[in-house]
Amino acid sequence: MNGAPAGEDTTAPEHSWEELVTTALLGTDRRTPAHAAPGRPAPVALLDAAAVAAVRRRAGLRPARAAQRPEPAPADPRPALPAPAAHRLTALLADRSGGTGSGRRGSSPDLMELLPQWLAAANAHGYAAPPQTLPALLDAARGRTDLRPAGLAFAGPRALWLARLNPDWRFALRAAPGGGAALPDAADPEAVRRLWQEGLFAERAALLGTLRARTPALGRELLASTWAAERAEDRLMFLDSLRTGLSDADEPFLEQALGDRSRNVRATAAELLSALPGSALAERMAVRATACVALDRTGNAPAIAVEAPPECDTGMERDGVAATPPAGRGERSWWLGQLVEAAPLGCWRERFGGRTAEEIVALPVADGWQGELHAAWCRAAVRQRNAAWSRALLGSPSAPEAGGPGAVSLAERAKLLAALEPAERAGWVAGFIATHGLSEAFQLLGVCAVPWAPPLGRAVVDALNIARDAGSYPWSFSGVMGLAERCLDPAEAVRLEALLAIPDEREDAAPGAGGYWAEAFQRLVTTLRLRAAMTRELAPPTPPEPPRAVVQPPDAAG
Repeated sequence: MNGAPAGEDTTAPEHSWEELVTTALLGTDRRTPAHAAPGRPAPVALLDAAAVAAVRRRAGLRPARAAQRPEPAPADPRPALPAPAAHRLTALLADRSGGTGSGRRGSSPDLMELLPQWLAAANAHGYAAPPQTLPALLDAARGRTDLRPAGLAFAGPRALWLARLNPDWRFALRAAPGGGAALPDAADPEAVRRLWQEGLFAERAALLGTLRARTPALGRELLASTWAAERAEDRLMFLDSLRTGLSDADEPFLEQALGDRSRNVRATAAELLSALPGSALAERMAVRATACVALDRTGNAPAIAVEAPPECDTGMERDGVAATPPAGRGERSWWLGQLVEAAPLGCWRERFGGRTAEEIVALPVADGWQGELHAAWCRAAVRQRNAAWSRALLGSPSAPEAGGPGAVSLAERAKLLAALEPAERAGWVAGFIATHGLSEAFQLLGVCAVPWAPPLGRAVVDALNIARDAGSYPWSFSGVMGLAERCLDPAEAVRLEALLAIPDEREDAAPGAGGYWAEAFQRLVTTLRLRAAMTRELAPPTPPEPPRAVVQPPDAAG
């Protein structure tokens, strides 16, 4: 071979590549290279042999078949972003941290925390993502699952096209209905039937979800056609999709599912039926629950008497009552809670002599059953999204116990608030903050509509101001501060300007607390102004007004 190292026997058999790699890993001190020329250092002989073997390996490769070129990216018919908004998106995606790295938040806005709000606003306007931003947008959504729904909606069809070319972005295909595959039109029954019978599970689940959102009856009929042949885990997932578009028309199918051989399927069917106040299951649960809870008039004042069920019979189990309680719970109280939770709330008005929800909740409960009974009513109000009962169980936000008579935790109160209209919800949380401050309000603020209504925004700002005047550090309120940056109405920036100055520190104040508070308020004001600018940039351009015709005054001489 031309160019072979001096002294090498070119007629010797080719060195095994695996043998050379093994020798290199072990070291030439422990293993001498095979067919090494006499007098040459072992490391040099190994490298010479590897060079020759590498050339031979490359020369012996057969040309690979040319890969098929990818299809062009699909068109995105949505209008393009205004130029200022496109520049803003690039800046938001380029930022990775607004913090200082020392545990303090600093005074600069965290741009990545504003990205979800920006994406929601851009989607509301119906804009298309600039093509050059798609890689960075997909990278951001890959790292933060909370960005994926809005991010992929904004990225549009081209995100799926890119995800098929880059394994790092495959999450976009998993998040898309049917793994990104095109679903048949509901108006084509043959294509729908074929995909339902022959498609992959992800495709079938996506098809059923789409049909339930548009034509619930068709989705239910499709599921019923193959129900008996489905696997138990698939039946559970498919049944859960009936939450979308749930109506009384689904009751016969759900009643059939109550006899399913899978306990989880039976429990899900029972839960769905209990969300239909007019269903036969809801009526059966109402009979059982009202038999356990009654009005007691034997005392000086009316009260509620409770007699928990003595057993969990087969009918109760068929209707979704779990017979075995969790550790630490008594059986009878466990059964009672499930019966009351599943009973339609409307049955209690008749049971308690026409009393309203507020009047029923205000009644004393005998023998220590109040906590269990009210907690079950809370779960029923959340499941049935009953505003009247949610309002009654929440009670007054200024109550000394920091909650209503039936709210057992902040998480429960947050769920009850979700059943109220946004304005009422914001007003209740504002009253809660005015009475109890911010220390327990974080979960409640999370269920309020964005931007916060003016009363709620003022309550939060006033509570932060009170906390600053108390002389403590702002770090214990960093969670509320973060929410305020994203949820306060940008118009509140004007009121906050008075809080930017460093206040005179009290003698009992933490050292330097005033400066830290000024820094935190500066960050809040800067972020609110930035959000206002983002809103202006996303606004569609105003079309120019048509020129007005100039009307000449009549000639006086005429």
